[in-house]
Amino acid sequence: MTALSFASSWYWFLLGGIASYMIGCFNFAVLISHFKKKDIRDMGSGNPGTMNMTRSFGLKFGAINFFCDVFKGGIPALAGWLIFKDYYFEGTAFIVGDFVRYFFGIMVIIGHIFPVTMKFKGGKGIASTMGLFLFAVSCEEWWYAFIVVLFLTGVLLYIVFTEMGSMGSLLGVSGLSVFQAVVTIIKYSDCLNSVWVIVTLMLILGINVLTWTAHRANIWRLLAGEEHRTSVRKHKKKA
Repeated sequence: MTALSFASSWYWFLLGGIASYMIGCFNFAVLISHFKKKDIRDMGSGNPGTMNMTRSFGLKFGAINFFCDVFKGGIPALAGWLIFKDYYFEGTAFIVGDFVRYFFGIMVIIGHIFPVTMKFKGGKGIASTMGLFLFAVSCEEWWYAFIVVLFLTGVLLYIVFTEMGSMGSLLGVSGLSVFQAVVTIIKYSDCLNSVWVIVTLMLILGINVLTWTAHRANIWRLLAGEEHRTSVRKHKKKA
């Protein structure tokens, strides 16, 4: 392990954060809908994300969009961890990669929700957030990925049987946020007062807050009992 001084290396984090943001700005829903000679932003709810893609083009294209966004959210976090996993912040026992994966991850989510390429009107970040957490937690132990997949399968079943897509998505993101936070707390239980532990936990919380905030209209509709239903069976029949 090699000590790294943030004061003398901050620009690497800045460059990585900017690159991650720009990756987040790339919207697969818009790209896929253009292949269908349409614009997802003019269809359904107008949201360029997985749920609206599923409702507008069917389950197949919704699934394609979902997995593209999963990798978009996960790969920058994984790349950051691989680059910095052998470094620790000078004067601490905190591994740099444990901070960077969530910093790069939240920048991707910000780019997805507020893309400069789309006048800051993007998707809601659920699939990319799930991808971020799937890849990030797997950095700890590769088999943690199976826990996340099992949890996401439960979320999918919830959506299938209740047809409450927004609620299922938000519960999924919240559950993964808690899991990530617990893993971090256990790992650094002997130095929880470290500024880097606190910052990392705040990043995890921030990712969760971003997706909930992006769904604020859905939350109000849920409270009013007016939220759109997401019928997987129905959308499976679409072309």
